[in-house]
Amino acid sequence: MARRALPPTRAPVPSDRAHDTGGSAEEEMPRVVFTRRRVVAFALFVCSTVAFLYLVLPKIVGLHSTWHRIAHGDPWWLVLAASFEVLSFAGYVALFRAVFVNGGSRIDAGARIDWRESYQITMAGLAATRLFATAGAGGVALTAWALRRSGMDSRVVACRMIAFLAILYGVYMATLVIDGVGLALGIFAGSAPFAITVVPALFGAGVIAIFLGVSLLPGDAERLVGRWQSGEGRLGRIARRLAAAPATAATGVRTAIRLGRSGDPNLLGAVAWWGFDIATLWSCFHAFGGSPPTAVVVMAYFVGMLGNTLPLPGGIGGVDGGMIGAFSAFGVPVEVSVVSVLAYRVFAFWLPTLPGAVAYLQLRRTVQRWRADPAPVG
Repeated sequence: MARRALPPTRAPVPSDRAHDTGGSAEEEMPRVVFTRRRVVAFALFVCSTVAFLYLVLPKIVGLHSTWHRIAHGDPWWLVLAASFEVLSFAGYVALFRAVFVNGGSRIDAGARIDWRESYQITMAGLAATRLFATAGAGGVALTAWALRRSGMDSRVVACRMIAFLAILYGVYMATLVIDGVGLALGIFAGSAPFAITVVPALFGAGVIAIFLGVSLLPGDAERLVGRWQSGEGRLGRIARRLAAAPATAATGVRTAIRLGRSGDPNLLGAVAWWGFDIATLWSCFHAFGGSPPTAVVVMAYFVGMLGNTLPLPGGIGGVDGGMIGAFSAFGVPVEVSVVSVLAYRVFAFWLPTLPGAVAYLQLRRTVQRWRADPAPVG
């Protein structure tokens, strides 16, 4: 399939042509991932939270008589749930390649990243996202670092990272709008509480509008500010730095739109990432005798996922509580939703952790190989 180059811009904003300016050859792997203090703090937090969720919460909500279900769930549905989660991760890898590899020019350093390297980067990033807070910032930092070490220009990395997130969360926000409106209007089966149907739909529409508005910002905003602040004083430098952020964001969103028009089937990885993860939750409900309407499962899933924005490692507690609360608002029996959501989180949170840690170690060796064999300069 022919690959298109980014449209030319009038300012030195991120483009698809990369060269080996991704930082010093001695740039180290982000230590935020595995420092002793963070690992110990994370372990203590996880142990206390898991003990509360799996031991205390059932007693609080009166599940002591039905909690034995988690040990007697239908194994076939649970196997299906695990399979869906693996397919979700595969979709994430495919989207990564669509944005950072297939979407680049021939001399882009992304050409050094094959399927094996794509797996290592994405799984290590997902593990970092699960392990640390701030809405996945650890995973973003690790992914950006690996891309720079592959030889990709830092500005290209920033542009492509924004494009990646725009595509991934564009699916999220579009689904909030479609599912929320569909439930509110009775198009989809299920109850329709205003607070978790119409409000999330309005939120999703607002985010989409903001991103589309960002794409209209001029790509040469940084240069225009430089004209207004022609001096080299402190105010001029600050103004140019502030202008660089929206210029990069605009270029990233426009790149996402261009990629969306390219027809690359790997872009469906964004749909697969969310869709198969939701299918995992749906399977867990069936494993424990629950069967909420599909539209309800989708909306409660996305509302609960907003808990990832809380400063909690991997969203532990925030995502679980958000999903359980959303299902309760939809009228799903709490004894079923608690068991099903916590079983789902076993697959979604713990399944990628071990292979992600292994991928992290593999990625370190890959980066060492890249250092020994630098990318060609384009």
